[in-house]
Amino acid sequence: MSENEGKKYEIRVAWTGGKSGEVVVESLPPIPTGIHPESEKKFYTPEELFVASGAVCFMNSFVYFLEKMHIDIESFEVVSIGNLEKVDRSFEITEINSHTRVVIDKETSRKKIERALELGAKYCYVANSMKCPTYHDHEIVVME
Repeated sequence: MSENEGKKYEIRVAWTGGKSGEVVVESLPPIPTGIHPESEKKFYTPEELFVASGAVCFMNSFVYFLEKMHIDIESFEVVSIGNLEKVDRSFEITEINSHTRVVIDKETSRKKIERALELGAKYCYVANSMKCPTYHDHEIVVME
């Protein structure tokens, strides 16, 4: 398949009763999904999976640029918060704010890390496909 032809991703959602189901991707464990009272978290909600998909794509894009730039890191973590609001008669995730924390071993890597973070955000195709804006701020910590 050429790059211009794209790639298709098939998932299956199977109802398991009540307001719950499972996301099934071939050869992988199912992901329990549904709607639950806040006091009883048993599965992932669509809102959580939506926000997570952008965060995972950003991480993968960032790691891709780390490899291209031959940069090593000690650790990476991103915390993303999606803002669900009522818009007209429905609800929408209106924005996603992400805070990334990267730990590096030497100060001389900082500029390259900043560039890889910038490129990771720019080329995250999931976030680029979302209707809502995504915002990133970064914290780079040097191990001493």
